[in-house]
Amino acid sequence: MVKNRSLPLARYTVLDLTRARAGPTCVRQLVDWGARAIKIEMPGGRDGDGMGGNRHGFDFQNLHRGKEALTLNLREADGVAIFKKLAKDADIVVENYRPDVKRRLGIDYESLRAVNPRIIYGSISGFGQSGPYRDRPGVDQIAQGMGGLMSITGLPGQGPVRVGIPIADLCSGIFLAQGILVALIERENTGEGKWVHTSLLEAQLSMLDFQASRWLMSKEVAPQAGNNHPTGIPTGVFETKDGHINIAAAGDELYDRLCKAIERPDLRADARFATARARSKNRDEMMDVLMPVTRRKTSAEWISILNDAGVPCGPIYRIDEAFADPQVRHLEMAQPVPSPALGDLTILGHPVSHGPKRLPIQGPAPELGQNNEDILTSLGYTKDQIADLAHRGII
Repeated sequence: MVKNRSLPLARYTVLDLTRARAGPTCVRQLVDWGARAIKIEMPGGRDGDGMGGNRHGFDFQNLHRGKEALTLNLREADGVAIFKKLAKDADIVVENYRPDVKRRLGIDYESLRAVNPRIIYGSISGFGQSGPYRDRPGVDQIAQGMGGLMSITGLPGQGPVRVGIPIADLCSGIFLAQGILVALIERENTGEGKWVHTSLLEAQLSMLDFQASRWLMSKEVAPQAGNNHPTGIPTGVFETKDGHINIAAAGDELYDRLCKAIERPDLRADARFATARARSKNRDEMMDVLMPVTRRKTSAEWISILNDAGVPCGPIYRIDEAFADPQVRHLEMAQPVPSPALGDLTILGHPVSHGPKRLPIQGPAPELGQNNEDILTSLGYTKDQIADLAHRGII
């Protein structure tokens, strides 16, 4: 694999102990910015064991692109010894075991810090590295429920609804990547590494954002608001002649533009809707008035009219339609990557552009143990020693 050595993280090496989704999401951020990542897996490999499903499937290829791969049995002392040799010269370790597992294996932060004081150790768990729930197993949907998100998602009275993406996994991975980057900057001044950690629960609570502040400051418990924005009114899903669109016209200026664009200036003077407070109080009445209007034209007609009027609006796509949109095509979020095992693939690109161009995908996901010989040879192991390690199930 030829890495782009001009990218900002190209000088850093990551030892990747992650599985499932939260940890791999963190490492993927670092790899996309150029870091070298060595993915550590048990010898033999197992399909569907929490690594992102089948190795050649869409999920694994997306989560683990651009990495090298080493098989290593960390349940054996010789495997841990090899890992510590790698850690001696590495910059970052990322793991998302339950908190006690890394200590039981002898690869926790304190153990690796003794080998390399500059190591930055990133951890994600379900509920945190300490506290009464630290040893509980945690997955995305559990965090969505405990973090309050499912109580405010869905139609009013519908009961709790799961968000359609693993948002706690994804956000905890992104937040940990941020923490690692800050620790790298701090290390430039101190010369020392640090243990940085988060959890699915912490990430989910953070993503509540204004709904969390709404409770913490005003003691208001947000209810389900369905497709209507909970505070910015009118903002929501509107029926059209041939489907649905989103319209966001919160605030007096945008509401004025909306009333003019739909040729209902009378709604601006209507006492029920004349102020933001009134629109909030009479939300349902407002939707009852606006919906018959939006049903008179097609989605495309309204999107053209409202965009010309400066009113935020947009279509509601299926995923295939989203990637067919001309703006999405222009943004090049679908990225090609050649895979020796699978041929030419198209996978999801990184969402941040680096200068004038989008970050290129650094390579396909590796095959199991693809780089065993190269990595172990770089540590000083001979071919005979490598063969012996394989024979004993260490690699």
